Amino acid sequence: MAQAHPKPGLRPFLPDDVPVLAAIFAASIEELTGDDYSEAQQHAWMEAAESEEFGERLAADLTLIATLEGSPVGFASLRGADHIRMLYVHPAVAGQGIATMLVDALEKLAGGRGAKSLSVDASDTAQGFFAKRGYVAMQRNSITVNDEWLANTTMQKTLGTAPASGALQ
Repeated sequence: MAQAHPKPGLRPFLPDDVPVLAAIFAASIEELTGDDYSEAQQHAWMEAAESEEFGERLAADLTLIATLEGSPVGFASLRGADHIRMLYVHPAVAGQGIATMLVDALEKLAGGRGAKSLSVDASDTAQGFFAKRGYVAMQRNSITVNDEWLANTTMQKTLGTAPASGALQ
């Protein structure tokens, strides 16, 4: 009997993954960030996947690929021991736990590398996702990407803590 929802898997990044990850990156930005960024900002951001540096960044970091039935549907990368550099999920699977699975794995890996906390420069679109996981906003940033200004927020989580429940202690 077939499963109604295939179970997602995780695997390490391979150099041959760059084209499909670039497509996931672009689709994610194009379809999921429109409420937070202008069309010009989105296009400038997506252009990053068209450079050689995109693959080089994925290879330089510890990059994990989320798969469904063997096909990549999302990815996340850990720079050093304590910084999430990228987290992107294909819009077709957004909201299905793929990003949660990826960040759970990165948090475990960071802890295994001796990190006491983990940081991320979260887009305005991703900020709520990270806040629900216990990440706290530390500072607001403006960065230039291909002549467009984009805002994000540096967020940090102390590892070994559960997400905030909303109850006062």
